[in-house]
Amino acid sequence: MFVLSVFMPNSSSGKSNYIYGGTSVFLRLIFPLFDYFTLVPSAPRFHANAILNHYIQHPVIEDRLARLRQRDCPTPKFRQYVKEVSQLMAPYVTANLLTLPVEVETPMEITTGRKLASELVLVPILRAGLGMLDGFMGLLPDTSVAHIGLVRDEQSLQPDCYYFKAPNHLPDADVLVLDPMLATGGSACAAIAELKKQGARHLHFVCMVAAPEGLGAMNAEHPDVPVYYSALDNRLNEQGYILPGLGDAGDRIFGTS
Repeated sequence: MFVLSVFMPNSSSGKSNYIYGGTSVFLRLIFPLFDYFTLVPSAPRFHANAILNHYIQHPVIEDRLARLRQRDCPTPKFRQYVKEVSQLMAPYVTANLLTLPVEVETPMEITTGRKLASELVLVPILRAGLGMLDGFMGLLPDTSVAHIGLVRDEQSLQPDCYYFKAPNHLPDADVLVLDPMLATGGSACAAIAELKKQGARHLHFVCMVAAPEGLGAMNAEHPDVPVYYSALDNRLNEQGYILPGLGDAGDRIFGTS
């Protein structure tokens, strides 16, 4: 069974609406102005208004993803393309953050602008998530950074946590969790669970490439956490790697094997 998750910005309120239906064809005909839609495996327990999957499309992102997928892409270029994809994703990921009015004195007069209502915390999942950090920091240089270290057991495919460090304002911040790949969803779900344990309440998960299995796992275990991705691939292989994917992102970012 599949669930169609659709995202439509609401320009009047600044928030997002989510509609769930049976077929993408119906929605293409009836709602031609939708920005994003994606077909994902349904969660075991369906939460109507809670499965928030954002498929980010951009011509330059698609170009960089094609380059990243090339098996002979050298490490420096791979690292650069991950940063560039992250830079392009950042405006979409932060598009619905709440803002507050603020008085601004221009060279000409006093006016009203807007500022972010909450502080931001970026959380790269070690180690591959570090590859996305610079792209987001370029747009958000004043943002705090937390770190969570997870390593996948190659036999069980389950994550083990070996490091966690976060700023004190985590509970009140908008928290963006970064990891290039959402494969089984084990590491992502474990990271989100640990952050919730530490008090985080406003969480967002950001990846470049997702597998249907990982997306379904995130939606099932953390239906309150929106997921942002720029590619939804076919499936996982027996070793838990995404197909077609782009290989082990951590190894390719840092030149290890």
